[in-house]
Amino acid sequence: MAFDLPIQPPVKPMLAKLARKIPDGDGWIFEPKWDGFRCVVFRDGDRLELVSRNLKPLGRYFPELTQPLLDALPTRCIIDGEIVVADVAGNGLDFDGLLQRIHPAKSRIDRLAAETPAAFVAFDILACDNQSFLDRPMTERRALLVDALAPNGVVHLTPATTDRSIANDWFARFEGAGLDGIIAKPAHGTYEPGKRALVKVKHQRTALCAVPGYRVHKDGNGVGSLLLGLFDGGGDGGGDGGGGDLHSVGVAAAFSVARRAELLAELEPRTHDALVDHPWRGWAVAQDEQRAAASTKSGSVSTQGGSRWNAGKDLSFVPLAMGLVAEVTFGQLEGGRFRHGVSFVRWRPDIVPAQCRYDQLDVAAPVDFHEFIAAASTG
Repeated sequence: MAFDLPIQPPVKPMLAKLARKIPDGDGWIFEPKWDGFRCVVFRDGDRLELVSRNLKPLGRYFPELTQPLLDALPTRCIIDGEIVVADVAGNGLDFDGLLQRIHPAKSRIDRLAAETPAAFVAFDILACDNQSFLDRPMTERRALLVDALAPNGVVHLTPATTDRSIANDWFARFEGAGLDGIIAKPAHGTYEPGKRALVKVKHQRTALCAVPGYRVHKDGNGVGSLLLGLFDGGGDGGGDGGGGDLHSVGVAAAFSVARRAELLAELEPRTHDALVDHPWRGWAVAQDEQRAAASTKSGSVSTQGGSRWNAGKDLSFVPLAMGLVAEVTFGQLEGGRFRHGVSFVRWRPDIVPAQCRYDQLDVAAPVDFHEFIAAASTG
């Protein structure tokens, strides 16, 4: 059933390409890059549709947003923004809490909607009443959004500035509020659905991680990803092991076809007797037992190291004898694990795994999401 709007869903949101620094020169509008779910909201009277970046409906997962959005938005409009969940203890945004909301059970969704309610941050307007704004410049769309939106305790207007010094301050000072970085928008640019017409500048740091194993690429050829681990600081910190318990913090992947084959050859000698004194011996043994038990059954095998993103994914791995350390880049640490953007830089033969500890990491101090919204919006 069509919306009485000048643009019909679905609409692919405008995207951004990665840069390493905030762009120079005039003609930019800077906004926070929020760590949430991208969402385009279509409103036609009492009818409300929330659509994800991948053009999937989101409304059923966030029922607590319905009334606040109806209160904040014009009667007929299309708004681009981000769904976020603020940490209940005031420690910025809770992306893991946001992920928990994507669940088939309505009872669970309703419970989490009360326990960890979501918010919506609006940052663009595509249409209002019978007018499409796709061809309007960003400066004009921003002014139209400010006039159209009636923010409340759940629906927020994203802060924006043309002052690069303010953008740099946000980037440096408010990462702990849930800023994934800064988005730079061409002030005179139009809205280009599905195009990478914006610039994103994300936080990036380096870490030294133990490499206790790898996973074979999904096509069966070469190394698909290196498993990364950090010790929690217990023990004496000497030798190739120790330093407390080794925690799985993520993977480094995205290797070329040639590099995947090279890695397989490089790592093969370390697969021999790999489980001797291996900190994840229990996981490796359990996965072998599970695979053997599942050989007579259909369906996927779950393992101790289950994925946060895909509960049915087989996460079995090839253990490596302890001793390897990799330097990697990462953007954020959440729940003791690296978020997206982990990349392999180089091997570090001068470092032993026990030196790969959490206390090496430079992470942002937590900042309450609502405090940042208030502070940034008032300058």
